[in-house]
Amino acid sequence: MDIKDKIDTLRDSINKQNYLYYVLNNPVISDGEYDRLIKELEEIEKQYPEYDSVNSPTKRVGSDIQNEFTQVAHRYPMLSLANTYNGEDLNDFAVRVEKEVDKESIEYVCELKFDGTAISITYIDGELHKAVTRGDGTYGDDVTTNIRTIKSIPLKLQGDSYPKELEVRGEVYMPHGSFNKLNNQREEIGEAPFANPRNAAAGTLKLQNSKEVARRSLECVLYALYTDSQLYPTHTKNLEAMKSWGLKISPDTTTFNNIEDVISHLEKWGKKRKSLSYDTDGMVIKINNISTQKALGFTAKAPRWAVAYKFKAERAITELLSVDYQVGRTGAITPVANLAPVKLAGSVIRRASLHNAEQISLLDIRINDNVYVEKGGDVIPKITGVDLSQRNIFTLPIDYITLCPACDSTLIKEDKEAKHYCRNSNNCPPQIIGKITHFISRGAMDIDSLGEETIELLYNNHLVQDIADLYTLTKEQLIPLERLGEKSADNIINSISKSKTIALGRVLYAIGIRYVGATTAKKIAAHFKSLDKISTASQEELLEVDEVGERIAQSIIEYFANERNREIIAALQIAGLQFEAPEIEKLSSVLAGKSIIISGSFAAHSRDELKDIIELHGGKNTSSISSKTSFLLAGDKIGPAKLQKAEKLGVAIISEEEFIEMIK
Repeated sequence: MDIKDKIDTLRDSINKQNYLYYVLNNPVISDGEYDRLIKELEEIEKQYPEYDSVNSPTKRVGSDIQNEFTQVAHRYPMLSLANTYNGEDLNDFAVRVEKEVDKESIEYVCELKFDGTAISITYIDGELHKAVTRGDGTYGDDVTTNIRTIKSIPLKLQGDSYPKELEVRGEVYMPHGSFNKLNNQREEIGEAPFANPRNAAAGTLKLQNSKEVARRSLECVLYALYTDSQLYPTHTKNLEAMKSWGLKISPDTTTFNNIEDVISHLEKWGKKRKSLSYDTDGMVIKINNISTQKALGFTAKAPRWAVAYKFKAERAITELLSVDYQVGRTGAITPVANLAPVKLAGSVIRRASLHNAEQISLLDIRINDNVYVEKGGDVIPKITGVDLSQRNIFTLPIDYITLCPACDSTLIKEDKEAKHYCRNSNNCPPQIIGKITHFISRGAMDIDSLGEETIELLYNNHLVQDIADLYTLTKEQLIPLERLGEKSADNIINSISKSKTIALGRVLYAIGIRYVGATTAKKIAAHFKSLDKISTASQEELLEVDEVGERIAQSIIEYFANERNREIIAALQIAGLQFEAPEIEKLSSVLAGKSIIISGSFAAHSRDELKDIIELHGGKNTSSISSKTSFLLAGDKIGPAKLQKAEKLGVAIISEEEFIEMIK
């Protein structure tokens, strides 16, 4: 046997042992024998570096090299799931599905929802090629080096039935044993322990030292397969194929023919989950048939063929010590309860949001009350009630503040708003710092060398008083500041300069217009093509954009009507930010000048596909019918209100077939 064959044999043997131990939980050799195989392979690889491979099992120990993460576009967007919390929500989901497809053909798949961090892994020719975090769903961080340290993830797939290129998705999580060990180690050296395994897994995956990642013993379970062409007719067949290739899937995956059995199954797991060696906060319910999934399609944020069911949150009781008031970047005031420390769902809770004045009044919460605390979705602590039997009769209701705790401005509460607001947006420090922190965030301008603490430092030293000031910073101003030095200053200046290439949609989101989220900002940018046009658009023009309603339109108009905001925008334009959207190469101009609204469900295309087709042929998608609407593209089960309004305004109504014929 030559050296290359010996290396391949050793690698195959070690990969098999990893599969038996970490995936099947069925080791057949001792730890000592396993270590001997690893050591033998390491020695041969050192002697013959020409046979080195990034996917060798010896690379799982990681490296001390500091790796910067690069942003990678997802080939298939990583969407969120709609949440459900009870049987009624699930019945509504089933009703929506049954309206679209034959009830008798529906099969539901139930999978445990692991509480970790989402990951996408690509294999080419059976070799692990790239691993990317979810990020914002469109772009994520390349964490391939760290993923290679997780022993339950195969570096090379088994067998030969897999396609040349495939993508699998799953959840990286930290088992309870690894979590407890890590926190004990952190406390011994004086570091703060992680709040829960989910935070620990997310933090570990983003470490720049893969050797430290390897020490923390992460795990990964995979639950989805993506390829260019459909391999199998059902989701469960995909899972069987993934398992045959050596990929770890959830052992607790069950199928049902009706939603009643699904609900019964979830009730059993609500109790059973507490005996697991890892955290799970719910179950995912999917339609099994892939063709049915395609027919149901997607909303802008989530698939219509799947939902996440959240288990009922655990509850604890503790004393309310005091209430603080936080000021958000939009001026919203959020009361926060300070609690006597209490353990809940694996972490110690000391603070919980009280949301707003109405919530405090509704619950009749008072200082020194014993309150019930839950974790919303098993993550965010919230107060859900008061133990009145233990209340001191002399306690008084909480007087909600009337002045901003940061700048003493009078708070305002509008009729349609639940929260109180400080309107001193240009002079209230928490709002200014919050706006700048939002501006630099990953989903916005992605200035990754800055953080909230550094922003506070810059603000307190009068170097940055608004988002535009970032672009006038110099290295010489930064070097003398506490915790900064020449290298940090270089990184900050370079990262700020790099942000000038960020596309218009993210710039619009970054400037922080109230109610304008990342998805809406991208749609507005794609519609108007320039910030100048957005800033001068009328309410009627803004309402033509998909997902823009009256509240968003009015907020945009108010933002650009503010003189201080216009000054900041002008400074950003001088700094060289992207205020124009690049033109998309059109397939034709057959729909040029036409405003089109889509309603209903369609046989040959999803609604998102039809919207893309409209734009590629020069048309404009709108969300509401007006006299300017060119035609209504109508599918099955069209909303009666839209149909009635279209007929009243004399707007043409065409079918999917007529539309396709139109653009041929």
